[in-house]
Amino acid sequence: MAFIQRIAGAALATALIAGSALAQDPTFFRIGTGGAGGTYFPIGGTIANAISSPPGSRPCDEGGQCGVPGLIAIAQSTTASVFNNAAIQNGDLEAGLSAADVTREMYMGVGTFEGKKHEKLRLVANLFPEDLHLVMPKDATLDGLDKLAGKRVGIAQAGSGTQVAVLKMLENWGVNRDNMEEAELNNAQSAERLADGQLDAFFYAAGWPVAAMVQLASTKGMSLYSFSDEEMKAINDIVPAYIPSKIPGGVYEGIDNDTMVPAVSAFLIVSSDLSDDLVYGITKALWNENTRMLLDNGHAKGKLITADTALDGVDSLGVPLHPGAERFYREAGLLK
Repeated sequence: MAFIQRIAGAALATALIAGSALAQDPTFFRIGTGGAGGTYFPIGGTIANAISSPPGSRPCDEGGQCGVPGLIAIAQSTTASVFNNAAIQNGDLEAGLSAADVTREMYMGVGTFEGKKHEKLRLVANLFPEDLHLVMPKDATLDGLDKLAGKRVGIAQAGSGTQVAVLKMLENWGVNRDNMEEAELNNAQSAERLADGQLDAFFYAAGWPVAAMVQLASTKGMSLYSFSDEEMKAINDIVPAYIPSKIPGGVYEGIDNDTMVPAVSAFLIVSSDLSDDLVYGITKALWNENTRMLLDNGHAKGKLITADTALDGVDSLGVPLHPGAERFYREAGLLK
């Protein structure tokens, strides 16, 4: 009888444990980022950490994770903006980081994406400015963007917002795929090719400092192209989401002066298929004190990701906020 009671007790304990596990089934949440040598990947990893709270985690007020209970968010390396938005539309990702201009065009089905609306894209937050780096070998100079004709130029990966924007910009100066030797490479590959003398220049839009460029500057050395006021104005006319910015001197070894560049905002995008409650919880987790510490102690651009700037540019972008995010911002008094 005692043996039977022990078996029954063990069975009951197993059932209770199984029931508890079922009650806390994890929800997996995929965030598309960018290449490992850029900015999207480390920032996406920080966000994934911040919004996660796997089953069995200690509560936030007891020193545990302060994310959405049961959520396991995973940052995935991708080719960035275009890929991320397409994957969100198709249900292959729940969220992603993306440049403002690309998100607007894809949502509306205009420009490069004429007739191809990505209507499931929804905004959660403006994150940080992405500065367009035009990287050249150490001590190299360039007397205007038109001089890129005939050169070997990295235009970033297919599927990246950088490539879409750069090709539009260069067309204004008569530079295109027909008269330059373009290379579709990620940031790390471009830096390697430049260091080996296989590229004359490459473009990459990302929040500074960019890991692959930090390494390039400290080993082979590099220079950055400073855009003129006239070029800035023309670029803003071509791609209105790109506005004047600068990369401060000292960010990269050997580059002591400020570099004037165009920049575009990076946004956190989710699918309209996600429930309002889930996105509300994600948005709330994104702006709690624990996340603030993670952002401040991670990539340098993390310090620029704040609740006060989360809605910057949202009204003019033409892409809706997700209702769950909107509910949070209204409750927090950030949205009238």
